[in-house]
Amino acid sequence: MSAPTIVDVQGRKLKLTNLDKILYPATGFTKGEVVDYYVRIAPVLLPHLIGRPLTMKRYPGGVGEDQEYFFEKNAPKFRPDWVKTAPVWSEGNNRTVNYILANDLPTLVWIANLASIELHPSLSLAADLETPTMIVFDLDPGPPANIVQCAQVGLWVREIFNHFGLQSFPKTSGSKGMQIYIPLHTRTSYDQTKAFANAIARLLGQEHPELVVSDMKKAVRTNKVFVDWSQNDRHKTTISVYSLRAREHPTVSTPVTWDEVEQALKKKDAQRLVFEAKDVLARVEKMGDLFEPVLKLKQKLPQLAGLAAASETVDKSEDETVGASSSSEAPRPNKPTKKKTIKKKTATAKAKPSAAKRRKL
Repeated sequence: MSAPTIVDVQGRKLKLTNLDKILYPATGFTKGEVVDYYVRIAPVLLPHLIGRPLTMKRYPGGVGEDQEYFFEKNAPKFRPDWVKTAPVWSEGNNRTVNYILANDLPTLVWIANLASIELHPSLSLAADLETPTMIVFDLDPGPPANIVQCAQVGLWVREIFNHFGLQSFPKTSGSKGMQIYIPLHTRTSYDQTKAFANAIARLLGQEHPELVVSDMKKAVRTNKVFVDWSQNDRHKTTISVYSLRAREHPTVSTPVTWDEVEQALKKKDAQRLVFEAKDVLARVEKMGDLFEPVLKLKQKLPQLAGLAAASETVDKSEDETVGASSSSEAPRPNKPTKKKTIKKKTATAKAKPSAAKRRKL
């Protein structure tokens, strides 16, 4: 391995090690390239990490089935004193866990140098751990289903929130599926967001049983999309937007437009929603941060009682669904989906500290 490299990052001296080590054997993507990606993506990534307890997923030997990895919640003892942490009481471990706060570029570079390929932040800020700033739906396809089927389910999720007048924002997971984020930034709780997400997942499963499941049992997921509502929990984290994934290629959890989701469904082309590090850097240069509204858009979580009305509105719509039209004209976003056409589409988809310190995550 190469000798350590000393770098100055915004006035902080860091020793970077093994930069020529290959972390992605299939492509030759090195640790140095991982660090370089995180430096270059930092302007749009850091705002989504600042102030949020971070779980690192570290791959010291690189990615691959024969390589070990581990999640690291507690900041290592050798961290520099300028790396900020948030003390969080863990009832499961009966101790305080000091989560890292990736609040600046030097900290992000230090994290990347640990071969922390994946970044998993909390849905809450450390300053108010009991209040999620968003609600998230993790759409996980069961083979042979893929992200194309997730696109259809994501559009159904969008329709429900459109009924409530709320904006939603899609991103790829960077792995197999897709996630839909609904920013809130208003007073709520995990009990409320988790219950609401569960109700929507069950509603989608009832309305579209041929494609959607809300049951966590893997045995029922074959060729269907699992709408994972359970991520809305103070004890769980979701892959960060712009985070690399530990896949065969250096893919990234990438924000996309609804038009891109619609087109992937229309063309039945999963590759339209696969982006590697170099692709994401080019997209950001051209499109900016598509997830910026998730940082501050204020929206109020609807009442559960309104879900039945939302379902009826979608069912009665006379507009055609995206991707099912025979017209070559690009479909317009924010259109409700015609239920009859949806069925046709999904048929295709089948082929002990003090009490004050006891904050929970």
